[in-house]
Amino acid sequence: MNRQTTTHHSLAGLRSTLRRLAHRAGLPVETRYRLALSATRVAAAELAAGRPVFLETVRAPSKDAALTVRLHLPYAPDQPPLEGLPLPAERHPGPAAVWRVPVPPRGPGAVGPRGDDPPGLVELLEEELSAAVDRMDALAGDHQRLKQELAETNSGVLALYVQLEERDEQLRQAHGRILRQLEDALRPPPVRVPGLELAVHYEPAEKHAPTGGDLYDWFVLPDGTVHITVVDALGHGLTSTRSALNVTHAVRTLALEGHPVESIIARTDEVLATFDHELMATVQLVRLGPGSGDLVVANGSHPPALLVRADGDTRLLEARGRGIGFPLPGSERLLRDRLAPGDLLVLYTDGLTESRRDPREGEQRLARAARRHRHRPIEEIPAAIAEDMHTVILHPDDTVALTVRRVAD
Repeated sequence: MNRQTTTHHSLAGLRSTLRRLAHRAGLPVETRYRLALSATRVAAAELAAGRPVFLETVRAPSKDAALTVRLHLPYAPDQPPLEGLPLPAERHPGPAAVWRVPVPPRGPGAVGPRGDDPPGLVELLEEELSAAVDRMDALAGDHQRLKQELAETNSGVLALYVQLEERDEQLRQAHGRILRQLEDALRPPPVRVPGLELAVHYEPAEKHAPTGGDLYDWFVLPDGTVHITVVDALGHGLTSTRSALNVTHAVRTLALEGHPVESIIARTDEVLATFDHELMATVQLVRLGPGSGDLVVANGSHPPALLVRADGDTRLLEARGRGIGFPLPGSERLLRDRLAPGDLLVLYTDGLTESRRDPREGEQRLARAARRHRHRPIEEIPAAIAEDMHTVILHPDDTVALTVRRVAD
């Protein structure tokens, strides 16, 4: 067992002693300067305060030789910090740091005892500096290779990103085409009837989900009367679309079978209740005689229609009733009126008037918007009204705005 203890009052002396001991023990150059740098960091505060430190080295004469370096700080008031050292140290009781460094075996061609004629301090420092430069060159080479690999990877990622963007755009376009086809199938174009002009505007609550529970249907009955259905099913998305379709199809079937308009809402509830127990929807039915202008309205919990006279006078057509899925569904009575040439009828869902906090305020704004746009071409009126109503939207909702104007034959 080879043990040596030295006392040090300066960092320079401590580093010099450590370098020579490490060289004599045959430690690699990198381990040598890491050990010297670590011991310097541990002892710096003590030596700066004028207190000595003690360096003890122990070399075990064994096949698996190791060099143990103990740095004692007997006068230190606290344990020295050992975190983040270039060469990790062990913490022992008392103010000390211990490094146990394996000593590499000597090659078969080596002669003489290790460290018999150690070089001077300058030579040791030059050797460490040379090793550090080599290490830096190796790291610089690794860094350059990593930069090249990263550039190649980024180039590949960018190309993949462009491909994904193109694919995503293709999917968006295909998705849009499918949704437009679906929307066209769900929302029939206006019927063409002499004496009447019809137009509609639909606006989904969410642009990426253009189907919802707000639907409409219009067709001509065998006697020439125009039938219009407006439905607002509870919820959003495809589920509410299915519910609204069930309602419009049931209403169309009952109307074409000749059921009285005042019984269709209640009868629709009876038909659908057997297979859709959760369905809830408001419904409004309108019958119009193109020649006479006779108007009949049945209502099931739906917002009232708005009648705008040719002179600008407005009136809400409020017919009481309860919708599909409500207790005692059906229209309590029919509301009858007459459209004169130039009169405009506005049918809508609550997304048009309830975008504000007060629905009554929304109905008043609707009357002003319809009065303002009543002389425009019929195909422009629904969208113009919706644009006025949606200047501020507090509660986005699917919206249908449907207009009918009577004209001279």
